[in-house]
Amino acid sequence: MPAATAPTQTVAAVDCVYADDTLLVLDKPAGLLCVPGRGPDKQDALSARAQAIWADALIVHRLDQPTSGLVLMARGMPAQRALSHAFSQRQVRKRYQAVVAGLLQPPGGADGHGSADGAWGEIDLPIAADWERRPLRVVHADGKPSLTRWRVLAHDRARSTTRLELEPVTGRTHQLRVHLAALGHPILGDMLYADAATQARAPRLLLHASALGFAHPLHGRWCAHTCEPPF
Repeated sequence: MPAATAPTQTVAAVDCVYADDTLLVLDKPAGLLCVPGRGPDKQDALSARAQAIWADALIVHRLDQPTSGLVLMARGMPAQRALSHAFSQRQVRKRYQAVVAGLLQPPGGADGHGSADGAWGEIDLPIAADWERRPLRVVHADGKPSLTRWRVLAHDRARSTTRLELEPVTGRTHQLRVHLAALGHPILGDMLYADAATQARAPRLLLHASALGFAHPLHGRWCAHTCEPPF
């Protein structure tokens, strides 16, 4: 049985939500890369910070640099293979929260005070690379099938914004950002897909990976972790 740490402890600039001998669940801050990029100014990354503490830590999936929230890492190659397979088979449950421009109404024409009945809507739009404006993505008929589930959590009528819970069924690059922009409700602070006025409404991208659920690769029991958004 793996030994688990106490939840939510901060060690050497890594916010660790959970750790055992097989895996790590970390809370990535907005603005931090998941893995190092090219150039000396892009070497600070979540994976590098984690490996300074857990030498066997290996990346399994990524969040965009401006997105905050939960990231799952493996400890050792067997765990990485098992968790990567779970992601590829869509066996990992991911939920996000976002604040978007405008008052997006719940599916079915609810009263606009939030999704009291918990109704989920779907955005089913194919996404392709925008080769002339890389790394941007675009909704295109020849793109890959892409499905996002969403529901309204709250409206802020004074600010004309909506807080959403999001579930990406597929995992395309920038999927949530592209889908919400295509819906006419871009995420506040989105420097790639929002207009200048919406970009200026927040100091960061208001998108946060808030929940992560998966079967533990060692004993198979379901693990569920949550992390409230800092906005």
